[in-house]
Amino acid sequence: MKSRTVVFAGGGTAGHIQPALAVALHWQKVHPSDRIIFLGTSSGLETSLVPTAGFDLQLITRVRVPRSLSLSALKIPVQLFRSIAECRRILMGADVLIGFGGYVSAPAYIAAATRRIPMVIHEANAKPGWANRLGALFTHSLAVGIPVASGKFSEALITGIPLREDIAELLSKSKGVDKQGWAEIQAREKKHFGFDPENPLLLVVGGSQGSQAINVVIEKARREINSHSISILHSVGGSNAVAVADENYKSVQYIQEMARAYVAADLIIARSGAITCSEVRTIGKFAIFIPLAIGNGEQGVNALELVSRGNAVLIDQKSFTPQWLVDNIVAIMEKALHSAPSADLSDLDATAKITALMEHALRNPKA
Repeated sequence: MKSRTVVFAGGGTAGHIQPALAVALHWQKVHPSDRIIFLGTSSGLETSLVPTAGFDLQLITRVRVPRSLSLSALKIPVQLFRSIAECRRILMGADVLIGFGGYVSAPAYIAAATRRIPMVIHEANAKPGWANRLGALFTHSLAVGIPVASGKFSEALITGIPLREDIAELLSKSKGVDKQGWAEIQAREKKHFGFDPENPLLLVVGGSQGSQAINVVIEKARREINSHSISILHSVGGSNAVAVADENYKSVQYIQEMARAYVAADLIIARSGAITCSEVRTIGKFAIFIPLAIGNGEQGVNALELVSRGNAVLIDQKSFTPQWLVDNIVAIMEKALHSAPSADLSDLDATAKITALMEHALRNPKA
């Protein structure tokens, strides 16, 4: 079989990049002779994550969509035209495009449509974003991480959400491990991060960019939390300064060993992005979710399944204050320790399912 060119679009945050990388790594294993190209911009997290994974990254102009009406909106048509032209150049001769949403994907979808290149779209959120809704106008090869209530994505293939390679590997190796075995593994991982294995561990992650709102609450409440013998591992985000560590509190800008951090944790505080919700469900942890206050409300919807299962608490950002956390942390930690859900392996085959959909699109370009 001749070598083919597969283009991946999905940049900006880890929520778009990590699923794309998981599928790209799987595709590379199945089709080692194919060329894989990632589209990205100079300001996205893809500039570090994609080359580190060993893939070719080609940059396009970022289309900056303001969140409120302003003069900067006048630049959108020029930026979009330039970005589409750049995508058309990169896509010349490509065999298939797969997009995961975000600002990189929209011009790629339009460019692929004008070149009549088959495309596949994966939507991780319960409420599809504008870029993927645009792309869905040009293809029927749609996949979703969880069921979508309405619109074209309500008829999409439910594949689950592609897992980070380290999490997928952890789950594959841990099949058959009993409760005692997991307790021993968790104690080992707590030691790895420098914490007393006898103390409950709170893991705080605000997304790849960090969350200033969450960081402020943790900083003001952490000493009171630590007084209850609860340790804290805090990912503050790449643009935020780390605090001085002690035996009960450690902060880093970005957790490289995320699978190990999830295993070590007893309770997680995080935004409820689709990827985070998938990882929390997969590893089998209890979480406090604070949906991002901007966007189209997809983060609040993402967490509803876990909340309905009794595996998470959902609180809006205005209500998530230092006093609320201090007043509730002990009770929620107790609930997490005594009712932690078991691991859910439903997303373990997501990369294989999406790869199969891509292969179908290649064989049936007009489908």
